[in-house]
Amino acid sequence: MFQKILIANRGEIAVRILRACQEMGIATVAVYSDADARALHVALADAAVHIGPPPPRESYLRGERILQAAREHGCDAIHPGYGFLSENADFADAVAAAGLTFIGPRGAAMRVMGVKTSARAAMQAAGVPIVPGYQASQADDDLLAAAQEIGFPVLVKATAGGGGKGMRIVQHPDELRHALASARREALNAFGDEHIYLEKLIEHPHHIEFQVFADHHGHAVHLFERECSVQRRHQKIIEETPSPLLDAELRGRMGEAAVAAVRAVGYTNAGTLEFLVDAQRAYYFLEMNTRLQVEHPITEAVTGVDLVKLQIRVAAGEPLPFTQTDLSQRGHAIECRIYAEDAANGFLPAIGKVLTAVEPVGPGVRVDAGVTGGDEITLHYDPMIAKLIVLGETRRDAIDKMLWALRHYVILGDVITNIPFLRKVLSHPRFLAGDATTDFVDSLPHLQSPISQSPNPPDLAFAIAAIAELLQGSAAPPTTGAAADGDPFSPWRQSDGFRLGNATGGA
Repeated sequence: MFQKILIANRGEIAVRILRACQEMGIATVAVYSDADARALHVALADAAVHIGPPPPRESYLRGERILQAAREHGCDAIHPGYGFLSENADFADAVAAAGLTFIGPRGAAMRVMGVKTSARAAMQAAGVPIVPGYQASQADDDLLAAAQEIGFPVLVKATAGGGGKGMRIVQHPDELRHALASARREALNAFGDEHIYLEKLIEHPHHIEFQVFADHHGHAVHLFERECSVQRRHQKIIEETPSPLLDAELRGRMGEAAVAAVRAVGYTNAGTLEFLVDAQRAYYFLEMNTRLQVEHPITEAVTGVDLVKLQIRVAAGEPLPFTQTDLSQRGHAIECRIYAEDAANGFLPAIGKVLTAVEPVGPGVRVDAGVTGGDEITLHYDPMIAKLIVLGETRRDAIDKMLWALRHYVILGDVITNIPFLRKVLSHPRFLAGDATTDFVDSLPHLQSPISQSPNPPDLAFAIAAIAELLQGSAAPPTTGAAADGDPFSPWRQSDGFRLGNATGGA
């Protein structure tokens, strides 16, 4: 097993990986930019290395600097998290060449599956259904001719990366050239690669992904599906498992296709096969994410498998500790991504300072947060504050629990959050019926328009934050009184052991 791991990331995923390492007795090294000098992941790590200014290209995307930090601190492995260098095959190869272990797939498999065009070709060869598309040429004239043959509407998509960046919907031929130029600019800025391709737009689909895992001993499994259809700007905001769309037969066929895809390219470690399912319940391979996913906690909740620990063990050469028949789902889990953004203003990021956050606490409620009181949301990074995860006995129980948790999640500061928007989505009849497709948010503009928030009044927010700090951190727990008498409602008995970043809790 590894002795020391460098986490080449920031925010909540860095905290999540740090906690898993700590529970496994593995020493950790964090990296940070100027903007993250006081960040939670820096405070929690055994050591931390400054790697540059706030812009990612000058810090978190500097593979050579991160490798240097790993060597200087005697690390034997690097965990990339997600985003940044997590799907960079050259970086994975450089880590291996330096004699360290990259906690993820090999560079060769990443090159095949991490680039959407080659992944499509590999899946087509393996007999997995793919969305009709075109990827033979980058010339505008060729792309226009191909789009007309495919039939509008079409999607322009970046070949690298994900998260909806470098993606444009084109309804008419006269819109295509502008969309190509715009998508290339965004893709180059986000991923350093301006290559794009076309796909037929599957209208009103469900977005279903399968979590897969493979070890170095020839074993591969899936850990069931996640429904990711609630999106804004092609980015997921609410995920759940099991999917309300799938029955046992369709789940079995899609799971088998996901495992076949993994085996076809010799893939190892964690990955996700993403599919679109149309109104006729036909499914099409969309892409593969060759890394851990933001929404991995809901899979952990229903399967009982710690995916980060499993990543580390598989990377260290251990075989998978289970077979497909050993795995099952129990209960229903939902994740909401808590963003600093204004849903009533096109979901624009809402930069500002978080004074304090009061997180919901209860059975089956988990908060994965990378932002704490005093942290600032900047334009340099994704404005996600935290992930809120609940586990219920049934889907309706999970929805009710999530609505409760959102009502009790208080974030104070001069930032706007998407919490009111999330509550509105979860209460909508289409979501309650399990009928939310990828165009759900865009087709219902009233979900956004009436819920604009104003930032907390600064004086009031500062006052509340100060009081909260005094109540939570300045006094000592009593040795007599309510807590000693076993009062379950005593504030001294509140131990949020289910959330990350708490000294008493686990992942």
